[in-house]
Amino acid sequence: MAKGITDERYRQLLVILIEARKGIGLSQADVATKLNKPQQFVSRYELGERRLDVIEYLDIAAVLGLDALTTLLTVAESRPGGRGDSAP
Repeated sequence: MAKGITDERYRQLLVILIEARKGIGLSQADVATKLNKPQQFVSRYELGERRLDVIEYLDIAAVLGLDALTTLLTVAESRPGGRGDSAP
C-alpha cells in the first residue's frame, strides 16, 4: 500500500484542492490569510512538500467551499479496490 505524499490518492486530493482554489479565484495568499497561516503553508502542501493532517484538510476544504467528506469519498472511490470498484 502506498503511503505519504507519493500516494496517488493524495496527489488526486491535492489536484482537487488546487482546482477548487483557482476555480473560486483565490490566490495561495488569500487562502493562507483565511487560514491564518503564511502563504508558504499553502504553497508547500500544494507542491506536495508538506502533508496535511485531517484538521488542516477540514479547514482548507471549508475555506474552498468543498464538502470535505464528499471530496474524500471521490478520492477513495477512484482507486482500485475503492468503494466504486466492483472487483473482489
